Amino acid sequence: MRHRKAGRKLGRNASHRLALMRNLARALIQHERIITTVEKAKELRPFVEKIITLAKKNTLHARRLVLARLGPLAKAPFYDDQGEPTDDWVLKKLFKEIGPRFANRPGGYTRIIKRHERRLGDAGRTAFIELLKEGETKVRAKASAPAPRVTEPTPPPETPPPPPPPAPEASTPPESPPPAPQEERPPADQPPQT
Repeated sequence: MRHRKAGRKLGRNASHRLALMRNLARALIQHERIITTVEKAKELRPFVEKIITLAKKNTLHARRLVLARLGPLAKAPFYDDQGEPTDDWVLKKLFKEIGPRFANRPGGYTRIIKRHERRLGDAGRTAFIELLKEGETKVRAKASAPAPRVTEPTPPPETPPPPPPPAPEASTPPESPPPAPQEERPPADQPPQT
């Protein structure tokens, strides 16, 4: 049983997993959106978010901690489309751009979006993992429905009464129903007649 054993091994030993996380983190920092498997994306998220939290501090100690976590890749230069090295590298972009972008955000710097396309070869599930933009918020897939509001039923607006029907000619008085015939009852002191 593997109770209380968190994390995924991803079919690799410890040093290979660390190298994988470092490479994925460098690619995510450089491109800000990458495609990988769902399992790798879920393992990469806490690794990268802890590094970004250190970058928000922007101290010498934080730089050295990030350098230790990323290893030699922290000073790896970025290359442009023609393969020429640029003057940018992982530590510089992390502390100059990404750290200040999330200065007021308490965690949750990345988003994982599952893709419906499977990877060729082994049909592995793939996903995007990306850094959020400036001021962007995460959108929950299923927001809880708000409770229905109970309101008093409003009475319908009062309409004016309909106009009376046109009056018949004045020469004929309106007919009234004839009075109903009343039955005569004998007084109470006389016996009934048979």
